[in-house]
Amino acid sequence: MTTSSTRRRFLEQSAAATVAALAAPYVCTASKTDSEVIVGEGDYRYRVEHAWAQLPSEFHWQTTHNVAVDKARNLYVIHEGDASKPDHPAIFVFDAEGKYIRSFGNQFQGGGHGIEVREENGQEFLYVTGYQQLKTFAKLDLEGETVWQKFAPMEANVYAEGEATNPQKVWGRDRFMPTNFAFHPSDGGFYLADGYGAWCIHRYDAEGKWLSSFGEPGKEDGQFNTPHGVWMDQRHEQPLVVVADRANGRLQWFNLDGQHQKTLGGFLLPANIDIHQDLMLVPDLQARITLLDKNHSVVAQLGEDAQWREQVLDKYKVRSNPDSWVDGKFVHPHDACFDPDGNIFVAEWVSTGRVSKLTRV
Repeated sequence: MTTSSTRRRFLEQSAAATVAALAAPYVCTASKTDSEVIVGEGDYRYRVEHAWAQLPSEFHWQTTHNVAVDKARNLYVIHEGDASKPDHPAIFVFDAEGKYIRSFGNQFQGGGHGIEVREENGQEFLYVTGYQQLKTFAKLDLEGETVWQKFAPMEANVYAEGEATNPQKVWGRDRFMPTNFAFHPSDGGFYLADGYGAWCIHRYDAEGKWLSSFGEPGKEDGQFNTPHGVWMDQRHEQPLVVVADRANGRLQWFNLDGQHQKTLGGFLLPANIDIHQDLMLVPDLQARITLLDKNHSVVAQLGEDAQWREQVLDKYKVRSNPDSWVDGKFVHPHDACFDPDGNIFVAEWVSTGRVSKLTRV
């Protein structure tokens, strides 16, 4: 099964469920003040800059996938990349003004997906996933040097023979297609979402050794249909692992041992999660971004527009046609993250790439 046909099926299925989605307390539309475009309302208003990152002419935008910010406020952008151009970097770094700093990661061309920044003993590292034909995850320093790289955890007993030693561009529930990371709050380990493969969450120790897994394909609590995003929710006394169960249109929370705690529906195709203070950010692949408070209540939906969403879902015409994009509207938010000031960066799953900055007003 190809990635495009898989995603098309997810979009078509959830489009039918859109009418039944829970309504948010606030529908945040875009407005213009002089030359500025503002989305949101009340305490959650953001100035939108769609052409924020400045890519040098020797490179070209590819399908943008994920974003992460380091302590210096530099932004890391990973592209799926073009496997036929193995010398082109898949990861680009921009400073706080959107100016290009450096690039690397050509080893992720054709399958670049997730990227996160983590500080360990005073040094920051990148955690990166590759899917498609890559089927790998790696730890890099901020300059792009590899600390370690790993493949399918065969000890989990869910993968086809040879999946770790001879990765191929083959999809299925017995395949390894890692998407995103969450970091354990105390032991240095991490959680890895196999969002496109076995539909489960793997737990690793600080050295990248597989420890355990939880979840399986299905629709019941504790089961998944494309557990695409994962994050650590530490807004309460007990830290919980929260999973963006994308094709099931919901978030699910688990304790650190993988036991189900809570399910929250009302989403369309929730793709990932980030948290700043008490505010949770959920980019939704169907043209909107949801913000939730500490009690998991929706406080804003940025870019929400049902008519625009219908255009976005119309055979992907909008996705591949930047001239049809509208300021203050999103096409396919695939990932989003906060910077230390609570501003938001959005990476969209569009063929020409797009990274927008939302500055809190």
